[in-house]
Amino acid sequence: MNQRPEEHDNASSIESLLPIDEHVEEGHDNEGRKVRHRGIYLLPNLFTTANLFAGFYSIICAINGNFYVAAATVFVAMVLDGLDGRVARLTNTQSAFGAEYDSLSDMVAFGLAPAIIAYQWALSELGNVGLTIAFIYVACAALRLARFNTQIGIVDKRWFIGLASPAAAGLVAGMVWAIWAFSDEGVGGADLPFAVIILFAILVALAGLLMVSNIKYYSFKDLDLKGRVPFVAILVVVLVFAVVFSDPPRILLLMFLVYAASGPVQYMLRLRKRQVEQ
Repeated sequence: MNQRPEEHDNASSIESLLPIDEHVEEGHDNEGRKVRHRGIYLLPNLFTTANLFAGFYSIICAINGNFYVAAATVFVAMVLDGLDGRVARLTNTQSAFGAEYDSLSDMVAFGLAPAIIAYQWALSELGNVGLTIAFIYVACAALRLARFNTQIGIVDKRWFIGLASPAAAGLVAGMVWAIWAFSDEGVGGADLPFAVIILFAILVALAGLLMVSNIKYYSFKDLDLKGRVPFVAILVVVLVFAVVFSDPPRILLLMFLVYAASGPVQYMLRLRKRQVEQ
């Protein structure tokens, strides 16, 4: 039933009193015509908000010296970050708002949180040098996310250009989580040998530089999760879960180290192949 003019005017006056304007987004329908959408999709943005909270909570834990929980929460954020995109695609609820919100959440969870964890845990022992390395990581994460947003729809979706920010965060947080898990009371800062602090600082800097490099990494975005697979595939998935949960800190760190090294290794192999062909 259509609203009467006075009812429409009342609704408009009520909306004008609200301190938050309604979000309006332009898009295209199935026939390519430009349309305007009011509001945002709830389901994928719930996962993005949970990802943002995980990053925020990780920072709070790092400031309070609870590095075990801080590092583990970064991996929780990774799961949530993977879910929001998958849910949006499966339910056809992608939007420009969701893409921007996701990038901002990733900046907190995979840019700020790992850098603060690294600085609070070990890099603070290096003074201004440690502060500089932590900032380099944050700046590289911001540049990586900004570049990724500008390349959507341009580059092959099967590949990431540069190490993805969640993978870089997995390297940094995974190292803290694995070493902290060695001791019941945890080790960090002054308890660490100086050589370990230097190696960790190099790892943080390399993770940042790999994010802004032009090295290609497999994105796993072409995996068909809706299609049928052989029965043995489920057994492989169960085996992977069992291996990971047998020792999460060390197994996850090893997985991210292998993934981070896969890009440079493939780059060197392609470079060598070109030299042989010439």
